Amino acid sequence: MNLNDYSLWTALITPLTPGLQVDFNSLEKIVKEQDDAGNALLILGSTGEALNLDLDTRKSIVEFVINMQPKSPIMVGVGGHLLSAQLEWTRWLESMNINAYLMVTPIYAKPNDNGQITWFESLMDSVTKPVMLYNVPGRAGKDLSFSAVKKLSNHKNYWGIKEASGSANTMKKYIDASGDKPVYCGDDGLLPEFTAKGACGLISVASNTWPAETYLYVKQCLNKTFDAKMVWTNAANSLFIASNPIPAKALLCNEGRITHGTMMPPLDATDLKDLNLLVQSSNNIRTWFEDQK
Repeated sequence: MNLNDYSLWTALITPLTPGLQVDFNSLEKIVKEQDDAGNALLILGSTGEALNLDLDTRKSIVEFVINMQPKSPIMVGVGGHLLSAQLEWTRWLESMNINAYLMVTPIYAKPNDNGQITWFESLMDSVTKPVMLYNVPGRAGKDLSFSAVKKLSNHKNYWGIKEASGSANTMKKYIDASGDKPVYCGDDGLLPEFTAKGACGLISVASNTWPAETYLYVKQCLNKTFDAKMVWTNAANSLFIASNPIPAKALLCNEGRITHGTMMPPLDATDLKDLNLLVQSSNNIRTWFEDQK
């Protein structure tokens, strides 16, 4: 399976019951939605609330999704700030039939160039599958180092980068630093600008809520036929009117596609009180999609 054949990866939410257990019935439904749309799967990233889930819960999610045997590849998130815990996680994941890893810049500690190189090399040496590095300074508190990327891009397991700093110019610098290896946009609303600068695809929150629609959005941005910027920018922004993934879960629940909008603490679904903007955004995206047929 060639991972570069997939230009859209869905950063999948983790449906939960009110008792804070994984809602596997809802998880099965949304995985099938993604598979039917042809979207690759990123599970247990920040949108999947991975850092809020214990190890056994994360293992159960990986096993469940693998056992569904989706047609699309599966990438699993690796992130935190305790290296030994992440090495324990990757050792277990190596025994699973997954296709790739997403490894985020260490959170909270804000390591500089050499600290990041040591961190990522330790993790990349522990695995045998392709690794995508993840730059998300809004969550990690620190940018992925360009110097680290230049060195790490020569590692046998290096695959590419998910860039979510919000800057297309920064994304272009990562392409240059990594020797033109793949760089994916990590901000749904910025995809037109990112593809114009060389991004090869999207790792998406929006495709949770609009799987087929986002697939077409990515296709049009890549082949330069996209012309509905404000529709998609406004819709993408509506998914961040509260902390991600509260709005995405709320919309999926409102549409009956998952049973509950429950969040794992410290996130709380009641921080989003008004769904009107989300519902209107969803209507606008579906109208756009129908107009493309």
